[in-house]
Amino acid sequence: MCTNYAAARRDQLFKHFGVEPPESPWRDDVWKDYPAPIIRRVEGVERADVATFGIVPRKHIPKGVKPFDTMNARSETVGEKRNFSGAWKKQQLCLIPADAFYEFNYETGKAERWRIGMADGSPFAIAGLWREWNEPEGPELSFTMLTVNSAEHPLMSRFHKPDDEKRSVVILPAAEYESWLASTSMDEARSFLNLFPANKMHAEACPAPPRAAKETPAS
Repeated sequence: MCTNYAAARRDQLFKHFGVEPPESPWRDDVWKDYPAPIIRRVEGVERADVATFGIVPRKHIPKGVKPFDTMNARSETVGEKRNFSGAWKKQQLCLIPADAFYEFNYETGKAERWRIGMADGSPFAIAGLWREWNEPEGPELSFTMLTVNSAEHPLMSRFHKPDDEKRSVVILPAAEYESWLASTSMDEARSFLNLFPANKMHAEACPAPPRAAKETPAS
């Protein structure tokens, strides 16, 4: 389950993905409810927009309901789960431009944060779904990453707790970007939900930077 990733930079959106970057800013390091760029096909044209990570933003979880995460959608059940099925059935597909994503490795006996990306260091796109929300100030977008089982993958099987199911986000080959966005049926879209070749990926330990210590009030 990917809950943290490094978003592609503004200059990479045009150079690598061929779209103009949106005007709204975003951080390099993306977590739940953070804004980040996605690429959609709107009226036959590919465009980049800023959306929030997690297809159901925290502010849209009803009061009294225990908070839940929607940053990832399982490909096996995406058409059945209420939070994702509408976007999936409408084929609201998107590319999530990234420099890397982060997972935890437990091979040392403790949780160790790793950074995962392309072997050549290039940006890449994760397959996602988007949704639009009507807000008083205007429409807002949100998104989720699609995942597949990775138990047999040489690299992605190394992450998550030992007893947890091994999962991986779907990394799309650059040659499939346009076809993914242009998909017109759920069966066609499912044909893109595959594991990316391990020999084209790179992973290494990447501890999270220490949080800034709170200042001690003067006595």
